[in-house]
Amino acid sequence: MTIDPVNLAAILAMGIVTYLTRIAGFLIADRLPKSGPVRVALDALPPAVLVAVVAPIVLSGPIEAVAGLATLLLAFRLPLIGVVVVGVGLVALLRLAFG
Repeated sequence: MTIDPVNLAAILAMGIVTYLTRIAGFLIADRLPKSGPVRVALDALPPAVLVAVVAPIVLSGPIEAVAGLATLLLAFRLPLIGVVVVGVGLVALLRLAFG
């Protein structure tokens, strides 16, 4: 088996860029303001990423839409991890029942 040098260089470059983006968070975290609009934006980031990942799935079919609506309603009562567990379980059960 031979390794194409271009492919190897691309894989190494992607690995380096990935590593740099991960360590950049540690390097700039101390320099970010502890209050104000930047802090508010950073606090809103995890739910925004979760919505960006879940929204296309919820819009992909009726079973997912029903599970998404039920999960949204449960989000007002349960902590985040509970909402995720119930949402995944509900999608699995609905897919099993309605195929």
